[in-house]
Amino acid sequence: MVFLSLFAFSCSLFVIETVHHSIFIFGIIQHSIFNTQHSMKVLVLNCGSSSIKYKLYDMSNESVLAQGGAERIGLDEAFVKVTMPDGSKEKLMHDMPTHKEGVKFVLDLLVDDKYGCLNSLDEIDAVGHRIVQGGDLFEKSCIVTPDVEKGIESLIDLAPVHNKGHLAGIKAVDALMPQTPQVTVFDNAFHSTMPPYAFLYAVPYEFYKKWHVRRYGFHGTSHRYVSQRVCEFLGVDIKTQKIITCHIGNGASVAAIKYGKVIDTSMGLTPLAGLMMGSRCGDIDPSAVTYLMQKTGMGPQEMADFLNKKSGVLGITGMSSDMRDIENADNEGNEMAHLALQMYNYRIKKYIGAYAAAMNGVDIIVWTAGVGENQEGVRWDACQGLEYLGVKMDRQRNHCRSVEQVLSADDSKVKVVMIPTDEEIVIARDTVALVSEAQKK
Repeated sequence: MVFLSLFAFSCSLFVIETVHHSIFIFGIIQHSIFNTQHSMKVLVLNCGSSSIKYKLYDMSNESVLAQGGAERIGLDEAFVKVTMPDGSKEKLMHDMPTHKEGVKFVLDLLVDDKYGCLNSLDEIDAVGHRIVQGGDLFEKSCIVTPDVEKGIESLIDLAPVHNKGHLAGIKAVDALMPQTPQVTVFDNAFHSTMPPYAFLYAVPYEFYKKWHVRRYGFHGTSHRYVSQRVCEFLGVDIKTQKIITCHIGNGASVAAIKYGKVIDTSMGLTPLAGLMMGSRCGDIDPSAVTYLMQKTGMGPQEMADFLNKKSGVLGITGMSSDMRDIENADNEGNEMAHLALQMYNYRIKKYIGAYAAAMNGVDIIVWTAGVGENQEGVRWDACQGLEYLGVKMDRQRNHCRSVEQVLSADDSKVKVVMIPTDEEIVIARDTVALVSEAQKK
């Protein structure tokens, strides 16, 4: 099993747990704290296998000073696309053999006369990183230490593409800005409140004890942000609300959040489970997987790649993993595009119904992420047939893109709301909170 080496790091688990208790934050950080008390400049990095997305914040008012993204790291024709102050984007070709060169070029751009906004890198007070998989070693955001880096490395088998890139980004900052504190914000941490009966798989319990095979869930930073923000937007207390958050992008997941705590979420050990996605199959009978392996001759990694990269909407239509392309094709009468949309929306509806049952009702349904914020047809279709729950959509209100807006009718018992996600600001806020706390000690 690829997971055999995953938790060989358990011998240093005590050290990491000690770190947990001393520097992890608890709960959702309130927006207002940072507007008045902090003037830090925080660089947020999201390092993938061959990419680096970045945003630089002035946390005195949470304004974005600079942003962009490096692509094709380690490949030919690597480049960085920089967002200019007027919103336009410029593409800068630059050789970046590794993440270290990629991070260095991003840092160079931040102090560049044309593309930057800093006089010196010393103005960056801290760096925050998005980490996809924290396993059950990391249940809260934390300051980077050598033990934390070892913990992230021990989890690479669970998220080989993501965690390897994240760790490379951390190590690049270690080398280039050794005195700058770094913070890791884990994508699955918000889901750590799930009870065992929700996160365990019905396989021998020893698999969980030995190899920590369980449901972790992902997109937690987004689910955390929108569940908090929707309550602020509606003027209600999150501790009184039953919320279903639908993060629907090329990757998609749904979470059941009862009184501020996640009780279930659709993704599992990896981001493959749950909803039908752009190129991921979502829920599938494991016997169908082994059957396909026998028929096609694919090995384990080949099949994993197939289910992650060549399935989902792309697999059904054979044309694209982009839901905009699918909607356009459906409008032109393409039958496979129509079928893919039906499957896609039906599965979202099923999860909404299941999570309403799990919470004994629902007060708020939130739509967010690329598809959820921009494709009204998906929102509309997935919410049809939920009248028994008290959902009543307003077609005119639903005719909008990427704005904070109530989408349901005034007499709907359940509020359906669109809240554009902002994962980076959550990372920046956590970074400020942890670094500020550490500086007090």
